[in-house]
Amino acid sequence: MTEPERIVVQQSFPDPRPTTNPYIVMLRDALTSTPGLEVRTFSWRRALLGRYDVFHAHWPEILVSGQSRMKALVRQGLTVVLILKLRVTRTPIVRTVHNLHLPDGISRRERAILRWFDRRTTLRIRLNPTTPFPDGTAYETILHGDYREWFGRYPRPARERGRLGYFGLIRRYKGVEQLLEVFARIAGDDLRLTVAGKPSTEELAETIRALADRDERVRVQLSFLQDSELADLVGRSELIVLPYRDMHNSGGVLTALSLDRPVLVPDNETTAALADEVGPAWVSRYAELTPEVIRAAAEHARGVEGRPDLSARSWADAGPQHATAYRRAIDLVRGGRRRGRSGEQTVSS
Repeated sequence: MTEPERIVVQQSFPDPRPTTNPYIVMLRDALTSTPGLEVRTFSWRRALLGRYDVFHAHWPEILVSGQSRMKALVRQGLTVVLILKLRVTRTPIVRTVHNLHLPDGISRRERAILRWFDRRTTLRIRLNPTTPFPDGTAYETILHGDYREWFGRYPRPARERGRLGYFGLIRRYKGVEQLLEVFARIAGDDLRLTVAGKPSTEELAETIRALADRDERVRVQLSFLQDSELADLVGRSELIVLPYRDMHNSGGVLTALSLDRPVLVPDNETTAALADEVGPAWVSRYAELTPEVIRAAAEHARGVEGRPDLSARSWADAGPQHATAYRRAIDLVRGGRRRGRSGEQTVSS
């Protein structure tokens, strides 16, 4: 049996740190263990001066942002040079679509560069089967892997009756303010709510504190959670409530399910498909978040036992699946048909 042709992949993420999204760490590990792949983490020197076969982007907006206006301008200039290099060298861009839309609050220049980057993208990877693309888009479906092994190293506390939880970065679109306002209208003292995560702004943090201070059943921890803290919070909860206003790809949902805790999420095409996949008992959905919805979901969660079905999300499959996507992107560029072989090829092991 012949060895597969080696593919050098330049990732858009740097060497992982303790606060790096576990998805990135597990993806890197899956790719580096795949025969035929050489994975390089990001630095501007490697990206601009190195030789590689594929550039794999995750959150392109990180490339053009900076902590100061000057740093942002420098990064934007470097990103322009990078796009030109990829075009001249005919290096395909593969992009994992974590978010459907550009982030809010970015400059006109950032928006223009990111749209150019998007036009130059050869192939997209979607993390769930409901991500929509325009006709003629080349894409692959590679499901977001689970977190069972990642959190398996931490103790598993027993569920505490009546305890609900929210965790993760707190941004406006994640609906935490609405959750606190609705929870305050639930009668009785049999339910408690823990909200933990780092707010995106100090103004948002002050709003969360003010809402929480009005209800003695609510506890907040407005800081970045260590993995051990996250596992403890989820493990002690009977139900995880994630009231995102726009839920599409959610590592939080998969984290809760990986730790065998039911979730309450908005009802849409993505969450309906997830319920069908993992088992409907594990994914309660709502059209409008109300006190009655939260109480009913909490009572339902109390009777859920066993484990959700996450068999389709094994990281053992992720490396070979990505290798197939990279080879397809290279073929599209080398064949001069970057848009020609459009449509989906769902990758399977």
